[in-house]
Amino acid sequence: MLNIPQLLATEFNLKPHQVQNALELLAEGATVPFIARYRKERTGEMNEVQLRDVFERYTYLTELAERKAVILNAIAEQGKLSNELKAKISSCLQKTELEDLYLPYRPKRRTRATIAREKGLEPLAEFIKSLNIKNAATASLEGAAANYVAESQGIKTPQEALKGAADILAEEVAEKAELRAYLRDYFLAEGIFVSQIKKDYPEGTTKFEMYRNYQMRVRNIAPHNMLALCRGEAEKVLNYEIAFDEDLVLKYLESKEIKNKNPIIRDFYQAILKDAFNRLMKTSIMSEVISEKTTYADMESIKTFEANLRELLLSAPAGMKPTLAIDPGFRTGCKVVVLDQTGQFLEYQGVFPHQGAEQRAKAAQTIKNLIAKYHIELVAIGNGTASRETDEFVGEVLQNMDCKPIKVIVNESGASIYSASKVAIEEFPDLDITVRGAISIGRRLQDPLAELVKIDPKSIGVGQYQHDVDQKLLKKKLDETVESCVNYVGVDLNTASKELLTFVSGITPTVANNIVAHRNEHGVFKNRRQLLRVAKLGPKAFEQAAGFLRIRGGDNILDNTAVHPESYPVVEAMAADLNVPLNQVTQVAAKLKNINLKKYVTDGVGEPTLRDIVRELEKPGRDPRAEFKYATFREGIKEITDLQPGMELEGIITNVANFGAFVDIGIHQDGLVHISQLADRFVDNPQKIVKVGQLVKVQVLEVNEKLKRISLSMKAVKQS
Repeated sequence: MLNIPQLLATEFNLKPHQVQNALELLAEGATVPFIARYRKERTGEMNEVQLRDVFERYTYLTELAERKAVILNAIAEQGKLSNELKAKISSCLQKTELEDLYLPYRPKRRTRATIAREKGLEPLAEFIKSLNIKNAATASLEGAAANYVAESQGIKTPQEALKGAADILAEEVAEKAELRAYLRDYFLAEGIFVSQIKKDYPEGTTKFEMYRNYQMRVRNIAPHNMLALCRGEAEKVLNYEIAFDEDLVLKYLESKEIKNKNPIIRDFYQAILKDAFNRLMKTSIMSEVISEKTTYADMESIKTFEANLRELLLSAPAGMKPTLAIDPGFRTGCKVVVLDQTGQFLEYQGVFPHQGAEQRAKAAQTIKNLIAKYHIELVAIGNGTASRETDEFVGEVLQNMDCKPIKVIVNESGASIYSASKVAIEEFPDLDITVRGAISIGRRLQDPLAELVKIDPKSIGVGQYQHDVDQKLLKKKLDETVESCVNYVGVDLNTASKELLTFVSGITPTVANNIVAHRNEHGVFKNRRQLLRVAKLGPKAFEQAAGFLRIRGGDNILDNTAVHPESYPVVEAMAADLNVPLNQVTQVAAKLKNINLKKYVTDGVGEPTLRDIVRELEKPGRDPRAEFKYATFREGIKEITDLQPGMELEGIITNVANFGAFVDIGIHQDGLVHISQLADRFVDNPQKIVKVGQLVKVQVLEVNEKLKRISLSMKAVKQS
């Protein structure tokens, strides 16, 4: 059997001990963020991406090994396990290859071939095969078949006997692993996806119009096109198939299977091969190819979703400052809430600035009073209905005030999902659903990560064909992304919600609940060691979580850093050598830079960890996210009807897909910058040019009011 750690080391160009140590840490219950951050010496500084790739491949190979054992045992029980077959099965590295090898021995439903065997026609099939292999000069197939005529078996003529033998031989050919592998590769390399819109849908009546007479090589089809074909077929709008050269395929099969030059044998085998291909191979192999391309498209789509989600979660926070949050509306008015510098809800007011001059003046006074009363520093305005009108109104209010908080339009995707969720109901049981939505809008301006973790990522609006991909895989990958982001930034132990705590390394939902309950009962945590008093949070969970949890203003200055408690003695030694008190060690950055790290190396702490410690002490409690910036939308542009080709606008990237990027330019409909319009050079991946949350300048190329489509370009506008 395969040495999986050694194979992984070879595949990922790593050293065997790196892989072995990483696998051991995983088996011990360590999380990927913990291993990547605090066990660099054991893994040779493998990062999170490397670790997840290795662990995924390990899972695949482990499952493959388990399947091999089942298959080897099943074939051995049939008495058909040769040394050659055993070697092939033991060495294969792909599940498809393994199942091809098992196919001839797999228990199957009653087929035409099994019926022929039941009638005693297998010897006739073997005889015909021998004639082919020996390249016999003469052959009388009907003469040989006459010996198998038996009315009791339902074989009335030699032709019926030959037909049964042909069924047996066709099934044997169809189950040959090497032939199936060739055909699969051929369809992947040379096949062409062809689609047509169904006659029920006249031209111009469907969103799948580009697939009306679509052709694309299987090997070249883009992931989003593959997923669109699948969706179109699922919605019964279009049909698609793989076109190929059948003559070429049959000639290949003949070259591999026909050994005899005798016309009788050749003709008989040509008929067998055509039947084997069309009846037993074509449909199943095409399905495998489509499945492979769909799986690839799923993975690429999920990767895009992961990248977009990461950028969104790591969006720069405006900061934990007193905030006025507004969920805009025309008829139902604007819901206005006040949040303090910790994100706590303080007050709610409903205002109606878009219902006449009297109501507008009243709303303005309410806004002024709230800003003055709570010393508001941020104003968050949701980007839904009435957003630009409300933004304009708030701008008018602020013009006449000495105190001018920063005013930002906030993407409210998913806020309504949160406001109706169990999480929101538990958090604000006495508040209306619309008020909860306004709170979410304000909090995601203060700290996007802390608020967005409460919402199912699929509801945030940064995916691509997210409902068409493998949902189980999508959830796994998005959860990993959230976990990675949360632990990368770190979490304030004394303000974090249980939803945020759940994504901290080593913290389960139960333990997260217990942390919040402990905090509510006993007050804020003064040091990390107090975590061990939390119910069900044992030493292992403490080891995994402690370094990612921050305590501001606690007993130990190191508790507000990413330095793990296990390394506190090292920092204490550094402070002693520098002749400074421990609580001042973060104030002597210049001295820390000149320290001799080799002096502090131990069996458990090497130079990689020591370098991390010094970097953390130089900037304790720093937020690794970028500096906060926000878009300024052009005045007077509120609806799609306000747009004209040639206009230059500022916007913010809301979603990146394989085919381009969507930009919020301050109206209700995002515009699309096609991949060809992202830059003055060829772009193979939009993620290399733009990221979710990035501020960009665009030019309007085309506006289709009927379809609500806006085409934009970044090529013609100089980016700042």
